[in-house]
Amino acid sequence: MNKLHIKKDDTVVVISGNSKGTKGKVIEVSPKEGKVIVEGANIVSKHVKPRKQGEAGGIIKTEGAIYAAKVQLYCPKCDKGVRVKHAVLASGEKVRVCAKCGENL
Repeated sequence: MNKLHIKKDDTVVVISGNSKGTKGKVIEVSPKEGKVIVEGANIVSKHVKPRKQGEAGGIIKTEGAIYAAKVQLYCPKCDKGVRVKHAVLASGEKVRVCAKCGENL
């Protein structure tokens, strides 16, 4: 099992590829493949065949998977994608922290 630095519902920034600079929410995470699906990034055209009577077919635009290494967690205080450190709070809870400013993510 592979562990990723990104989790579902995180806000991330794409750091390379055609969608570079795109900020969006993580919709789905696939640790086995090492990929994530980000809202509004890596838009691909998908040919869909109508399955039921009355259902429309055609070409639809949808988000494609991106390698998790191509995205960084977004820090609202720094207003950019940042690396992540892990810190243990006084209560014993383990949290992700911005490596630059120390903000909890």
